[in-house]
Amino acid sequence: MIVDFRRSPPSLPPLVISGSAVTTVESFKFLGTTLSRNLKWELHINLTAKKAQQRMYFLQQLKKFNLPQAMMVQFYTAIIESILTSAITVWFGSSTARDRTRLQRITRSAERIIGCNLPSIQDLYHTRSRKRTAKIIADPSHPDHHILQALPSGKRLRSLITKTTRHKNSFFPRAVALMSS
Repeated sequence: MIVDFRRSPPSLPPLVISGSAVTTVESFKFLGTTLSRNLKWELHINLTAKKAQQRMYFLQQLKKFNLPQAMMVQFYTAIIESILTSAITVWFGSSTARDRTRLQRITRSAERIIGCNLPSIQDLYHTRSRKRTAKIIADPSHPDHHILQALPSGKRLRSLITKTTRHKNSFFPRAVALMSS
């Protein structure tokens, strides 16, 4: 996969490894996360929403069998929420409002089935981003520990300089803003 943001990227010669040509692809699934060549998350979110919708059927079946509410919440958390939040710290910041709404709609459907409030996708993102950021700050051997520097007051993190919207919506600038607020 070639990631190139130019409007008219040049045609590149084929890549050859050990005598065989490597084919170029539009998207690639790596560790359950679908990466597209333009680094947009629409394809990943479409696949995630589809998989979560398929699991909602089982939640409806549990409701028909009069399973206690606590057990249905536990099922939702383990089976559906885990799919919705897989690698959420990577893709949520750069996702579109439309895609976030699609995922939140699934959560609202689960709320109606179960009959109680569930955490929103944005709340889950904030919680997981804070945890991830705290782990990076606490571990001096982490490769990105130097990016998250505390200000002299110790209450906020030093802001990161971003020149593009793509970088501004990535994990580290968003994590700094989240931890400083």
